[in-house]
Amino acid sequence: MMARTPIITGNWKMNPGDMASAVQLAADVAAQTKGLEGVEVGIIPPYPFVPPVRDALKGSGITVGAQNAFVEDKGAFTGAVSTTMLLSVGCEYVLCGHSERRTIFKEDNALINSKVLKVLSKNMRPILCIGESKEEYESGLNKEVCAVQLGKNLAGVTAEQMKDVVIAYEPVWAIGTGLVATPEVAQSVHAYIRSWLAGKYGQAVADDVRIQYGGSVTPESVDDLMACPDIDGALVGGASLVADKFARICRFQAV
Repeated sequence: MMARTPIITGNWKMNPGDMASAVQLAADVAAQTKGLEGVEVGIIPPYPFVPPVRDALKGSGITVGAQNAFVEDKGAFTGAVSTTMLLSVGCEYVLCGHSERRTIFKEDNALINSKVLKVLSKNMRPILCIGESKEEYESGLNKEVCAVQLGKNLAGVTAEQMKDVVIAYEPVWAIGTGLVATPEVAQSVHAYIRSWLAGKYGQAVADDVRIQYGGSVTPESVDDLMACPDIDGALVGGASLVADKFARICRFQAV
């Protein structure tokens, strides 16, 4: 097993409100993470900000991604953005299955699976988001929910392709709420996800897949989370909109 390179990605969601603010935030993150080694850092801004953010990050080693993509390359799909377009503006990742896409926009497992396969076909990396609701968590169904989502969302993905897939465990009840799964709970689910991957693809493949935690990650919580053996990074929401907070998360100190 090769050592897994930690991956910290900032999902800006529908923020900030204008291009100038986005460029400034990207430049500030680049400045405050300068010299950082051994950690892969990515920023996932809204579509219109991808090219200017990409330019602001030039030379920093920080990559850019997209928050969503459609499954066709072009055509009469008003409001949609294709993976071909994203690739052409320098995106290296695409979020697939974020809980807000599942709940607000009613994306189902079949559509998410199609997006994962499409992103992989363009030699970009899907960050597949999975996780349970508060009700499912309180009923002790978190691992079962993750297993169903993994099975359906990774259908048709080969062992060879898994080297380009990042899994993000994001308990829905912890997203934007200030609630954070304890390191013990998060590690337990991450270990389960890795064991599920081992069952489908073999232990060697599972050992190389990076699994992020997402859900109100902060500078105060990141060190304990990153100390867990099966947590390989963080998908950061609100804290990624404040440069010094995001930089501190990127400079985590696993204790």
